[in-house]
Amino acid sequence: MGSSVLDEYLATLADPRGEPVVRELDRIIRGTQPDLNTAIKYKILMYGLNGDFHTWVCAINSGRRRVSLNFLYGVMLEDARHVLRPGSSVLMSWDFEFDEEIDPAAVAAYVAEAVAKNEDYKVNRQAVQDVAYAAAEKAGRRPRPPR
Repeated sequence: MGSSVLDEYLATLADPRGEPVVRELDRIIRGTQPDLNTAIKYKILMYGLNGDFHTWVCAINSGRRRVSLNFLYGVMLEDARHVLRPGSSVLMSWDFEFDEEIDPAAVAAYVAEAVAKNEDYKVNRQAVQDVAYAAAEKAGRRPRPPR
């Protein structure tokens, strides 16, 4: 089922140069956490645990200039490589250029951490969002609620 969802997503890419990056990220995500479910939601390739796409773990979003790996509650991740940029109040994204070489171990570590923190986010969602909103406002960013 997963590969047909991937193929369906690839058919929608704004720029076909993103395909190898999307395929590699999908391969790493599936290798790290094979039981993640996939679906196309909000025009992105989304990965959720136990069919839960409301509190999804990560998602791939390919645009005209780059491919992003989004983490719904990325503010909870350690971000040891300092690669995450803010999205909505709790969402963080790791951007990949079309010709960028991807470090599979690094991506796998971020995905594994996101999976490990999924339940904690669900249990403490409001507190995490409140802290993230306050931090975004303090930084002068206008936070958007997560999807």
